Amino acid sequence: MIGDIGAQPINQSNPTGSGRLKLKGKRFLSIVDDIYEDLELWYPKLRLEEEGAQFVVAGLEVKQYSGKHGYPCTADTTIDSVDFTTFDSFVIPGGFMPDKLRRVERVLEMTRWFHEQQKPIAFICHAGWIPISAKILEGFRCTSTPGIKDDMINAGVQWVDEPCVVDRHMITARRPPDLADFCRAIIDQMVDN
Repeated sequence: MIGDIGAQPINQSNPTGSGRLKLKGKRFLSIVDDIYEDLELWYPKLRLEEEGAQFVVAGLEVKQYSGKHGYPCTADTTIDSVDFTTFDSFVIPGGFMPDKLRRVERVLEMTRWFHEQQKPIAFICHAGWIPISAKILEGFRCTSTPGIKDDMINAGVQWVDEPCVVDRHMITARRPPDLADFCRAIIDQMVDN
């Protein structure tokens, strides 16, 4: 039959057919509010879920939020009610959302907890504002969008203009074109831990 030539059966445990799920059993927490950077939330969410991870998005309310480019995201739970101590990693998307959520004490509390536990904190673009406000970046080598370079340096970061930087449990990237490197680094970090 046409279309059957060379067809390979799909591995039901991993529909991509690429072998074992690298992140099965791993739990990722992320946050959302209006004007989040659409790709910086959705690309990691889908990529990490593709590897078998659970990816939970928390907002100030359980409702639909609108991204910077209009793409919707409905929060799975609230920032106040989520038990962040049950997660393996914290992924923070950029956009203008971090400027709002950096003022929420519970967000800073969860950021500090991941840092104290040395669990991976992955942030991209403007998301650096949240770890800056949590006062956890001094002495780390990181990147971000050049737009917050001065903020990062003033927080004690050794700032570099590279697509993705991993320093201990901090994983950072500059902007959406760097998402492939960012997600590869997150996966590598979680597989190694």
